[in-house]
Amino acid sequence: MSRMSSTPGEMARRGFAHAAMAAKELEALRLRAEERGGGWAAGADWVQQLEQVADPDLALAGLNRLDENHPEALATVAARGEAFARLLAVLGGSQALNQHLCTHPEALAVLHEQPERHDAAWIRAELRRAVGVDPEVDAPVAEDPAAADQLRLANRTHLVRIAMRDLTHPEPTAVVDDVAAELADLADAVIDAALAVARSQVAGHERARLGIVAMGKCGAQELNYISDIDVIFVAEPADEATESHEAVAVATRLAAAVSRICSANSAAGSIWQVDANLRPEGKQGSLVRTLGSMATYYDKWAKNWEFQAMLKARAMAGDLELAQAFVDLVAPHVWQAAEREHFLADTQAMRQRVISLLPPAQADREIKLGAGGLRDVEFSVQLLQLVHGRTDERLRTRATLTSLAQLQAHGYIGRADGADMAQAYRFQRTLEHRIQLYRLRRTHLMPDDADTLRVVARAMGLRTGEELQEAWRTSSRKVLRLHQRVFYSPLLAAVTRLSTDEMRLTADQARDRLRVLGFADPAAALRHIEALTTGTSRAVEIQRQLMPAMLGWFAEGANPDHGLLSFRQVSESLGASPWYLRALRDEGEMAERLARLLSSSRYAVDLLQRAPSSVRMLAQERDLQPRSRDDLTASMASAMKRHAGREEAMAAVRAIRREELLRLVAGDILDVLDLEQLGRGLSDLAGATIDAALQVAAREMDDPPTLGVVAMGRWGGGEMALGSDCDAMFVMADSEDDQALKKAGTLISQVRQMLAARGPDPALEIDVDLRPEGRSGPMVRSLSSYRSYYERWSVTWEQQALLRASHGAGDPQLTAQVLQLVEPLRYPAGGLERGDLAEIRKLKARMETERIPRGTDPKRNTKLGPGGLSDVEWTVQVLQLQHAHELPALRTPATLPALAAAREAGLVEAADAQALQEAWRFASRMRNKIMLVRGRASDVIPTDPREAEAVATLLGYGPGLSSVMKDDHRRLARHAVQAVDRLFWGGDGSAR
Repeated sequence: MSRMSSTPGEMARRGFAHAAMAAKELEALRLRAEERGGGWAAGADWVQQLEQVADPDLALAGLNRLDENHPEALATVAARGEAFARLLAVLGGSQALNQHLCTHPEALAVLHEQPERHDAAWIRAELRRAVGVDPEVDAPVAEDPAAADQLRLANRTHLVRIAMRDLTHPEPTAVVDDVAAELADLADAVIDAALAVARSQVAGHERARLGIVAMGKCGAQELNYISDIDVIFVAEPADEATESHEAVAVATRLAAAVSRICSANSAAGSIWQVDANLRPEGKQGSLVRTLGSMATYYDKWAKNWEFQAMLKARAMAGDLELAQAFVDLVAPHVWQAAEREHFLADTQAMRQRVISLLPPAQADREIKLGAGGLRDVEFSVQLLQLVHGRTDERLRTRATLTSLAQLQAHGYIGRADGADMAQAYRFQRTLEHRIQLYRLRRTHLMPDDADTLRVVARAMGLRTGEELQEAWRTSSRKVLRLHQRVFYSPLLAAVTRLSTDEMRLTADQARDRLRVLGFADPAAALRHIEALTTGTSRAVEIQRQLMPAMLGWFAEGANPDHGLLSFRQVSESLGASPWYLRALRDEGEMAERLARLLSSSRYAVDLLQRAPSSVRMLAQERDLQPRSRDDLTASMASAMKRHAGREEAMAAVRAIRREELLRLVAGDILDVLDLEQLGRGLSDLAGATIDAALQVAAREMDDPPTLGVVAMGRWGGGEMALGSDCDAMFVMADSEDDQALKKAGTLISQVRQMLAARGPDPALEIDVDLRPEGRSGPMVRSLSSYRSYYERWSVTWEQQALLRASHGAGDPQLTAQVLQLVEPLRYPAGGLERGDLAEIRKLKARMETERIPRGTDPKRNTKLGPGGLSDVEWTVQVLQLQHAHELPALRTPATLPALAAAREAGLVEAADAQALQEAWRFASRMRNKIMLVRGRASDVIPTDPREAEAVATLLGYGPGLSSVMKDDHRRLARHAVQAVDRLFWGGDGSAR
């Protein structure tokens, strides 16, 4: 052997946990190699191979034992590089198989085989030979007294062969189902051979036909390395001379002998327990029954869980024809189980009971039974199979991964969800295999000691126990999320096609559940659910899967009934669109966002129903961010160019506006946008739309005049609300053309008509009442006319209105010149005179008196009521008129930035500024939510309890808390009134 360093430090660097001991083991191998004059251990490359196995220390110790006790057998394996690599993997992956190979070196022969799966017939024949019977004989009898021990040794050797294939595969999770299926084939062969041994122990065995049915993981052909084998025994007389009770007695002795042979422990080891507790009546029932007895029991007495268990039933050994007859007997019951009373509740309760019975000290370590574990995947898959497999025979498969693939392929579960669940299940099954394989002990617990965790982590291809723990927790969280969505769907039974009687029962249960969820008309809701989930199309299958979750999301919205109805309408519009189906199936968040949108806002539903394809923007949160003004302008310009006619061009512009409105509305409802982002987005959209309309109108006019649009009011401040008009002033370039002014007026009238026209889309009203001289003034003025007017005739209210003026649309140079010439008016040198302030106060008082609708409580008016938007805005504007000439920070058209600047300058106390800001924000948000609920603009808090509740829900209040919302509004308004009294109405306006 080469003189490679074998110091403890070197061994530690190579991954040995017990470096000092490993150094001694390596040195012992080296010394024996020198004594023999070389041999297999003379090369150093195999030491590097040890670094790759799960437990290098264990593998090295096994090599030492083999080299010391069976050097020739080891040398034969070592001479073949691939076989030696397989040996190292097994020695380092399993203490139990390590010991088996060291004690029974003849088992090393299997390492020379190629690591491939053998079929069930080959394995059965091998185990029959092991117990000394002819593989081709029916009902063989193993007379050799040592047959049981030979079976135990053969089983262990086949485990070596299977583990060799498993442990050397580059992607063990990819073959875990194949390995599990071969382990089930081995279990079948063991039971078959054990039955041959049992016949030699039971006199008169030939008088009974004994069929053995595999159940549980063995039945599903997804067996573990070490597990109880769940079986059911069924018997019939072998001839007419034998009575049924005699056959049952003989078969019972045979079954007991089979169980004893498999569970007994001898010098040759043991196999595993045979568990027949899934038989009728469990431990209290007869071990063996006839087919007739079985039929009676499953017809009359079996419980729901027993039919779920029968989902895995498979003919296994003994009289296979009889075993298959039993499987065929119970199959119809299995596929009718979901129609049984309380089936869904019982299935859910059983899963909860399993979790509740876990010892607290082990619950967090349970791979199989814990929350997010293997059982959650299996129960989720089985529930979907039992519900939908009644009419869809494609789902009638036994193995979990196969069944999951079928559910996924046929639309019963989304591709992404199915892939995630399958990946997590493969990972957890592989983890379970590695843990069991290490000591060949029946356990489903994550190790709680660092050394074993490290070994299992390495066996899983990870470096540390911490990495393994995190990977397992991640998979558990993924499984738990998917399991809860599938397994605890409250209306799963209600949306499944049942017979008339069962449907009536299920409808009653579903109606109660809908009422609890908050649906006002459960009967109508059930009709919508049935319309969405009846049929066999892929669209129906996907909607059937989504519906339970969607109902919960509808219930979180303001109007669940409207949400469900709207979902049906949108689905009927888009159900045949592949992208829509994929998105609903694979984009879980999109489905949730859609449900919240549909159940929250009539306004949003109207927008969506006019352009259902816009739903795609809900797939990603980033798609709900407002588009920039430049982006909108470019899109509208491009759309216009594709249409020569005015109507077609404007239809294209309206489509872009409609989609952007929906984006903004959705962003507001789903809490993606804050109030400022919504106001800015709406203002940018208004400007881009008016720009586009100006261009469309100008295309049909010879030598159209150049126009600028000055944004005023909330549009000018960049703080528009849903349903806001666009306050504006129009300006045209100076011209010597006598017809220019007339053309400009015509152009403006056409723009206003196009945007305000009644139709399927929300109108955009342009309000020009804030122009010079108000309603009595001309619609449009030249730049010179504006200059002349403002130099000679402007009044105080116009100065105040100009505080919120900014570029709106059209020629930006023209609007910039207007804004420049009105600068001295809106920011007057020396501030407001006492008479001007008195005039503003008088105007505000008159406006409140005239504009608050008669018969309504002013305190419910979010705009003109005490502490409302008008109070805050006029207070801020007075401060701007008084101080903006000396404080540039106050020169902003937006309310909140101006208020913040006033606070920073000491013009407003911090408490007053906070009161004004909170009242303004709350009132602004409330106005938007009222618009969303009613579908039309309103300043008044609804008196209708259902509408008030809907507004409260959109504002984030919990169910039944609309009164709290109203109390909050009154409190904030009251605080704002106190600040307004001091700042706006108190004294000469200089008081703070």
